[in-house]
Amino acid sequence: MENINVKLFSELKERGLLYQSTDEEALKKLLESGEKIALYEGTDPTMDSLHIGHCVPFCILRRFQKAGHKVYLLMGGATACIGDPSGRSEIRQIMSKEQIAQNIEKIKNSLKVFLDFDGENKAEIVNNADWFKGYDYIDFMRDIGVHFNVNKMLTNDIYANRLKEGGLTFFELGYMLMQAYDFVHLNKDKNCKLEWGGADQWGNIVAGVELARKLNFADGGKREMIGATNPLLLTPEGKKMGKTEKGAIWIDKDKISAYDFYQGVYQTPDACVEMMFALFTDIPMEEIQSLIKTDIVKAKKRLSFEITKFIRGEEDAILAQNMSENLFTQGGNDAPEFEISAQEFLEGMNICDILVKTALCSSKSDARRMIDGGAISINGEKVSEQNKIVCKEDIKDGGILLKKGKKNYIKVVIK
Repeated sequence: MENINVKLFSELKERGLLYQSTDEEALKKLLESGEKIALYEGTDPTMDSLHIGHCVPFCILRRFQKAGHKVYLLMGGATACIGDPSGRSEIRQIMSKEQIAQNIEKIKNSLKVFLDFDGENKAEIVNNADWFKGYDYIDFMRDIGVHFNVNKMLTNDIYANRLKEGGLTFFELGYMLMQAYDFVHLNKDKNCKLEWGGADQWGNIVAGVELARKLNFADGGKREMIGATNPLLLTPEGKKMGKTEKGAIWIDKDKISAYDFYQGVYQTPDACVEMMFALFTDIPMEEIQSLIKTDIVKAKKRLSFEITKFIRGEEDAILAQNMSENLFTQGGNDAPEFEISAQEFLEGMNICDILVKTALCSSKSDARRMIDGGAISINGEKVSEQNKIVCKEDIKDGGILLKKGKKNYIKVVIK
């Protein structure tokens, strides 16, 4: 047997990462037994990328994998065709199967930040489209639908907003049945004993556990299944974190610059800092609590650096930290410097290439949008042409001062 971390349960409790469980005592016993278990978390690929608020469960699955357990990530190729009604006031936009397949491929790369897909105990991705394909509708309703009471389903929080708006469809009611069956299928096919998810998925997770109990009674099975959730990462106003006034804090580098990612994390409300540390770092909780109590600004700077380092790498974290520490209102004397070799700059460089290289923009398309919007200037003069070549003539006072928006500066130094 592999060396299993039997302290995982106490770590989850200490860091405040276990919120609910269908049987906490059984979960504790299971995780402290030394047995290697299989677990999964389900994600509907309704977008082509993940922002930091989506990644709470993945941070926890990372701990399970490091502790020696087998992790499966369920990509809801089938359930995404319906869309989770949880917290919705209107029906979700129905996506094409082709778009869902494209999103799955793109999300896989983001998940590599959190999980090891190549090691001995590699994480695996499964897609519920594989087992729902070919499952006859009448057979599904006879096998699964018969175990669901509609009156009870309608009391569940996941349908509350849709009911309030008077627009709940039978189409959406099917979501809970499908997600519940996912757990039963993965228990049978992959021996998954635990389903993990965010607190907003509690109703769907419980439905899977209850379905297993009813199937056990009906066919004499012995399905051992436990559901658990993590608390949601919410602002003091009750909104899900992951977005700022400037937009989402995306995981993918091509969607956000290192500086904007760092600043997005820095905007974390004070009340959420401890939870962010607990999730995205391995710093002991005693140290985290002491840092927050002593100096919340210093704590947020440490948090921003640690998360940027974890998600994007140390080079981006240092660059973003330097840019943030040296922000100024006018002039450029205190602007963070970025060096470009004289050989590379010999014949000049395209402005878009420089903006990406210095991380002022996340991609060339982002740079072009910024230029078209009049947000980029060189030495105080706005850039209007996307094809502008920055050359030696643009060097002033030992460097080239680039500015994006009102406060993002960097000084390019040719050496």
